[in-house]
Amino acid sequence: MSENTDGEPGDETGGPPADPGQPARPTGDPEAAAGRPAAPAQAARRPAGGAGEGPPPGWDPQAWQAYQVRRQRAKSGAWSIVPLAWAEAARPEPAGPVPTAVLLAAAAAGLASGLFLGDGLGLGLLLAVVPAAVGAYLAARVAGRRARPWSVAWVVGCTALLAVPALRDADWPSTLALLAAVLLGALALHGSRTWPGVLLSPFGFVDSTVLGIRWAWNGLRSRGSGVDRARWLPVVKAAAVALVLLVLFGTLFASADAAFADLLDGLTPEISLGDGPVRLVLFLFGAALALAAARAAAAPSRWDRIRIAPGKARSRVEWALPLIVLDLLFAGFNAVQLAVLFGGYDKVLQSTGLSYAEYARQGFWQLLWATLLTLAVIAIALRWAPRSGAGDRRFVCVVLGTLCALTLVVVASALRRMDLYVDAYGLTRLRVSVAAMELWLGLVIVLIMAAGVFGARWLPRAFAAGAAAAVLAFGLLSPDGVVAEKNAARFEQTGKLDLAYFQSLSADAVPALDRLPEPRRSCALRGINNDLSSRGEVPWYAMSLGEYRARRILRERPVTASYEVCRTLGTFHSRIE
Repeated sequence: MSENTDGEPGDETGGPPADPGQPARPTGDPEAAAGRPAAPAQAARRPAGGAGEGPPPGWDPQAWQAYQVRRQRAKSGAWSIVPLAWAEAARPEPAGPVPTAVLLAAAAAGLASGLFLGDGLGLGLLLAVVPAAVGAYLAARVAGRRARPWSVAWVVGCTALLAVPALRDADWPSTLALLAAVLLGALALHGSRTWPGVLLSPFGFVDSTVLGIRWAWNGLRSRGSGVDRARWLPVVKAAAVALVLLVLFGTLFASADAAFADLLDGLTPEISLGDGPVRLVLFLFGAALALAAARAAAAPSRWDRIRIAPGKARSRVEWALPLIVLDLLFAGFNAVQLAVLFGGYDKVLQSTGLSYAEYARQGFWQLLWATLLTLAVIAIALRWAPRSGAGDRRFVCVVLGTLCALTLVVVASALRRMDLYVDAYGLTRLRVSVAAMELWLGLVIVLIMAAGVFGARWLPRAFAAGAAAAVLAFGLLSPDGVVAEKNAARFEQTGKLDLAYFQSLSADAVPALDRLPEPRRSCALRGINNDLSSRGEVPWYAMSLGEYRARRILRERPVTASYEVCRTLGTFHSRIE
């Protein structure tokens, strides 16, 4: 969530605490590792004492001993002989004592998860994440880490992605948004900027969960002493008394006024004994993730310390000959595509004997795979590219830049083929998904071309930001709503409509399908209406905006067509291709 001010050069993943009363962590700077004295600002903030001295106040003796061992290994350069040295180098340092506020935030996150996530996601997801984010911020602040612009951008992006389940009823864009939110949350906590950091940061949650639970347990044990108990016990007693008063008087007021009781029922979750095990698991899961985030914020993994050595540089002829041949092949294919574009599809279809749909379907998937393989070729070519001087760098930029530019034409051709296929058979979830993926691959190619001009230091972060932005735009765009809107417009133009396909769409499609004339409107909404009816009453914290709008529309204009009428219109037998 935040980054340090005086870590090693180019490392934003954490630093020693600013508070002199809190134990510091090793910075791992090159000067210290080489045996040279550290900078005065860094040396003043490191814990004093050598391997033979006791730990500073607040440190666990075992954690202090482990810290001393790793410190000696770093000084002696022993990382190279340790098994899995890359994992050891990225391992987070010991954290100081867990703050009481972090423990309270983790408990609040677990309580919110148990109360609000048992009925679904919606706003309940944000209510469960907010305490965890507060706990991570407090842990980072106590550890002396401060936020930087990239960290703030990751936090904002993560929050926006977590809002997608509150806006959309469809599961598939929400799932993509949650995965992208995990990536941005990991980048915010670890502050990674390299390719290993961007790709491996999400896996840091596994290690941080184990360390976080141990960190919290040690903190709870240390608070069992008489001094600490005198500090937190009054707070616990006051909270318990407040809870008892809230339940007591809330029950009395609810029984005294029906309107207040109705309001209270709508705001508070319904908890039954049958839901107890599920809500307990959600409580433990939410608290554990909150502790993992706080532990990573206090002492993040150093993924940026993992270094990937470049491959052996090849000669210009050995390296460039296959790529130039590939460039010529791409140029020939693109020339045919431009000829088809200006010569008209009708002439090509007459000569090939294919329909529009067959022509489009014949090539779209192949072009999609060609785009993916091109990205793999570029990555491999960069690893073994000649790099003896500025001339080699310019040569590499020209060859790979040409390949990227030609690949963009392939992307445009694939999208044009998909447009032809949609005109012939309509839009579906699969088609909108692969078209969105093709657009994102085009964005990646543009980023690679920009990196060749301006330098590639920012490319890993830009890649992660572009992926998250694409997922966020995909979710906010409401794919099911776009599918329904496109097919409704196609019906107005051609009179063709596959009512059976709409039965599998989510509530996000209801506003667009509501425009259809009866009885097709009712038949198109029949499956969605049955699905919403089977859910029953959904609490406010588990209902998305898409579901709320759909329920309101169906309540104002119910489904009226009978099963027999819808069957004659083909509602229950899909003809979609």
